Amino acid sequence: MDYKIAICDDLEADRQYIASLVTGWSSDAGHTVRIDAFASAESFLFQYAEEKDYDILLLDIEMGPMDGVELAKRLRRENDTVQIIFVTGYSDYISEGYEVAALHYLMKPVAEEKLRSVLDRAAEKLAKNGRVLNLELGGEMARVPIYEIRCAEVFGNYVTIHAGRDYTVKMTLGRLIDQLDERFYRVGRSAIVNLTEISRVTRAEIRLRDGTALPLPRGAYEGVNRAIINMG
Repeated sequence: MDYKIAICDDLEADRQYIASLVTGWSSDAGHTVRIDAFASAESFLFQYAEEKDYDILLLDIEMGPMDGVELAKRLRRENDTVQIIFVTGYSDYISEGYEVAALHYLMKPVAEEKLRSVLDRAAEKLAKNGRVLNLELGGEMARVPIYEIRCAEVFGNYVTIHAGRDYTVKMTLGRLIDQLDERFYRVGRSAIVNLTEISRVTRAEIRLRDGTALPLPRGAYEGVNRAIINMG
């Protein structure tokens, strides 16, 4: 696979060291990578304004005047797919990593085997995010990235898929779930939910991060929680 990787760190020695590890990983794994290195968050954003197709960002936190957490927050406002890996000398920022869906924290000095493992995980997630669902809508084909799908609901003989926009198609939930991956869980006869989009589960409903509430059938509570745990 081809990957475009950015390294953002204000220390030149750290940038060079991480770049050498990434190069070794790509060579051994059979990947082709383009590596761009940046000395500040501001310089990365300047480049990102023209090139928004970075796959992986290895991001130092302790930079100034804009730190890595603020840069990650800016990216997440418009980009859900770039894999953000924080590189830091401190563990104080882990809670903020959840807010920007960081893939992992690597503590300095970065261990080669640990970095390789995290890059493998990033590659796996990127492969999943590249999958699309093909839907026939009024004689046209809509290609919906699977990672964008939050949930799907049955209405009569039709299913409405909630993603970047809503798509209503004539199909069964069984046929739809067969085209999805392990992130998705069928909730009774009426809905499918993306487990990564769930913010809260009660015995009465599933609440998604965007505020959507899906009613939970009687007896389904334990199954949903087990699916979430198994996915993690």
